Amino acid sequence: MGGMSHAPTEPAGYQRGDAGYRRITAALFAAGMTTFVAMYAAQAVLPQLADDFSVSPATSALAVSATTGMLALAIIPASALSERFGRTRVMASSALLSAVIGVIVPWAPSMEVLVVLRGLEGLALAGVPATAMAYLAEEVHAHSLGAAMGRYIAGTTIGGLAGRLLASFVLDVSSWRWALEVAALVSLAFTAWFLRLAPPSEHFRPQRVGFLTTARNLLEHLREPDLLALFASGLLLMGGFVSAYNILGFRLLASPFDLPQTIVGLVFLMYLSGTVSSAIAGRLADRAGRGAVLVMSEGTALAGLALTLPSSLICVLVGVLLFTAGFFGAHAVASGWVGRLAHEHRAEASALYLFAYYVGSSVAGACAGLAYSAAGWNGLVGYVAGLYLLAGAVGVLLWRSRSAPSRHVQSMPTAVMS
Repeated sequence: MGGMSHAPTEPAGYQRGDAGYRRITAALFAAGMTTFVAMYAAQAVLPQLADDFSVSPATSALAVSATTGMLALAIIPASALSERFGRTRVMASSALLSAVIGVIVPWAPSMEVLVVLRGLEGLALAGVPATAMAYLAEEVHAHSLGAAMGRYIAGTTIGGLAGRLLASFVLDVSSWRWALEVAALVSLAFTAWFLRLAPPSEHFRPQRVGFLTTARNLLEHLREPDLLALFASGLLLMGGFVSAYNILGFRLLASPFDLPQTIVGLVFLMYLSGTVSSAIAGRLADRAGRGAVLVMSEGTALAGLALTLPSSLICVLVGVLLFTAGFFGAHAVASGWVGRLAHEHRAEASALYLFAYYVGSSVAGACAGLAYSAAGWNGLVGYVAGLYLLAGAVGVLLWRSRSAPSRHVQSMPTAVMS
C-alpha cells in the first residue's frame, strides 16, 4: 500500500511516442556509445602495445583495466556530484572531458604514460554511467522507463562491440596509435550527438552533498532488501558474463575447433544479440512485470551456457548467442528496476548497482581462469552456471517480494496505451 500512495505524486515524464522521449533515448544511446567505445577499443590493440613498448601481455592489459578500475572507483563520487550540480551537467562534462583525453591517449610516449592517461579517462567517463540511469528514472514516465533503459543498454552493447571492431579494422591498414585515434574521434562524435540532443532536466532538484550526506544516502539504499537484491544480481550476472567471454577465445583457439585469431575476434558480434534483447526485455518489463522478465532472461542465459558444452561449433555459437542475449536482457531489467525502486537519491542507487556490476567483472572474472585451469571448459561452465543459478534465486525472491505492487503497476500501461 505504501508504494500506491506515492503514485499520484510521481511526475508524468516523457512517454513512448513523445518527441521528448525520442530525443532523450537517442541522447542516452549516444552516451552509451561514447562510454563503451572509449572503454573497450584498447582491448583490440593489446598485442600491439606489448610489442611496441616491449612489455608483457599482463602489463599491456593495464590499458583496459586501468580504465574500468578507475571508473568503478569514481562512480559513487560522480553520482554525488550529479545530486548537487545536475544530471545533464555532470554527464556532459564527463563525456566531453573523457573524449578529449581519448584523443590524447594514442600519442603517449611510454606504456606508463598510456596507463596513467587511460586511468584518467576512466575517471572522466564515470559521470556518464553513474548518472544516466538516475536521469532516465527522473525524466521518463514510469511505464516507459523499461523501454528507455533498454535503449540506453543497447547503446552500451553496440559501443562495446564497435570499439573492439573499429580498432581491429584500422589495425589492418595502420598502427595501434591510429586505431585508438579513430576510435577516440568516433567517441567524440557521439559525445557531440549527446550534447546536442540531451533535454534539460525537468524533474531534478539539487541537493546538498558532502561525505556524510553521501554516506547516509548510500546506507539508506543498502538497508533496502530489494535494492540489495538488484545489486547482487548485477554483480553475479556481470561476473559470469565476463568470465565466459574471457575464456571463450581460449576454447575456440584450441582443439577441436582450432579457429584462427581473426575469426575468434568476430565472436564479439554476438553482442548484437544483446542490443536486441535489452530493448525487447525493457519493453516486456513495462508490460509483463520486471520480476518475470528478469528471471526469464537469466534462464535464457543458463540455457545458452549449457549449449556450449558439446564440442560442436554450431552449438557453441548458438549457445553464446543465447547467453549474451539473456545477460543483456537481465541487465536492462535490473538496472531499470533500480531507478524505479529508489524514490530518492537515485544517482547513488544507480552508482551502487554499477559499482557491484564492475566488482563482479573484476573479482568473479579473475576467478574464471582457476575454474578453466582445473577442469577445462566444463569447469568454466559449472562456475558460471553457479553464479547464474544464484542470480536466478535472487531474482525469484525479488519477484515474489514485489509481486503485489507489480500487479498494481502492470495494470496501468494498458490504460495509458489505449
